[in-house]
Amino acid sequence: MGKGMIRLITIFFLFFGLVACTNDETSQTKDKGKELSSNNTAEQTSEEVEQSPEELFNKVKNNSPTSERIKALEDIAMHYYWYGGDVKKAEKDVFKGITLHGDYDVVEEAFRQASKIDPYNLDLKYSLASAHILQKEIPEALDTYQQILAFDNNQFNARLLYAIYSKVQGNDKEFESNFDELIKMNKEKADLYKKRIELVEQIKEEPFNKAVPDDLSKKHHAFVVLGYALSDEGEMQDTLKERLKVAKKAADTYPNSKIIVSGGVPKKGNTEADVMFDWLTEQGIDKDRIIKEDLATDTVENALFSMDIAEQENIEDITLITSASHMRRALVIFNEINQMHEKINNETPDRQISNIVYMDYDSDEEAKKVTKDEELVVYRDLMRASGIWAFPGLQR
Repeated sequence: MGKGMIRLITIFFLFFGLVACTNDETSQTKDKGKELSSNNTAEQTSEEVEQSPEELFNKVKNNSPTSERIKALEDIAMHYYWYGGDVKKAEKDVFKGITLHGDYDVVEEAFRQASKIDPYNLDLKYSLASAHILQKEIPEALDTYQQILAFDNNQFNARLLYAIYSKVQGNDKEFESNFDELIKMNKEKADLYKKRIELVEQIKEEPFNKAVPDDLSKKHHAFVVLGYALSDEGEMQDTLKERLKVAKKAADTYPNSKIIVSGGVPKKGNTEADVMFDWLTEQGIDKDRIIKEDLATDTVENALFSMDIAEQENIEDITLITSASHMRRALVIFNEINQMHEKINNETPDRQISNIVYMDYDSDEEAKKVTKDEELVVYRDLMRASGIWAFPGLQR
């Protein structure tokens, strides 16, 4: 079947709500600031899909059944989350009287309207809170989590997220008091999340390796190179080239190590894994050493799918290679997924996860600083990696 026909079929099913989105996160855009703050379009956009959401807009009719209107609004939210769209058209045709500034505004307003239609649907409120977080609107997200707790005071996830983002906001008192409530609800589960938070604090203090370390394992070891959004022409951008230069040095230093290249978002028929594989082989790296992971659409899936490959290939230790501005988030997520594998396999924790970075900060001093925006996306993606979906039933 040709690519054009596949694309038409994909668009058809999207418009009629039969495609399940597979994810966020994450946008990897052209500068490190945007890479830290987003988890959507650049990393997640499918291959140059120019889609009009007009059919979705037409479903938001007051004379339609309640369920159909809510479904249409959810579809609009996911469409703009993944593909973007004509914001002014959304403002004119659906959200009259609302000023929209970008795709995430559409996502947020769609879930706000859906939640108005069914205020008892807590999943819609969770989704609205996640849309706030995407836009760094922490106070608004906290207010929405409080609304969820007003309906059901025993909602563990809502209280957990309220506690986490209170911490990011700098409100340690709210963080501690809500964690006390979580312990009352489910001590075992709360303790696990406390350990996750401790892991974040530990990783925040870890130094970045700008040079290839000389103490990495020489057996059962792999480098995992994380992808970065390709250009509209399907070519590597400078950020990915710099990551690959680091990977080349690492591969030459450790000739027995495998290299997993991870990234599955296609542009012009190429995935990030495809172009990384080609570049490394052109630089003289034996193709048999390189394993393509070409399904991941964000950093959480980089970890899920790469760690699965590590299990299959009997790889014991891994070294992540990505930009410094992306590394803390990657380390947190990969450690979380690694712990999940160890729990499933009933293994004693012993896998080492190290790092080598492409330094995209202006100085080492700047690199050491963990900004509020970075902390926000680290915790957001840790929650997603731990099994709490950002948009319940729709999008991790």
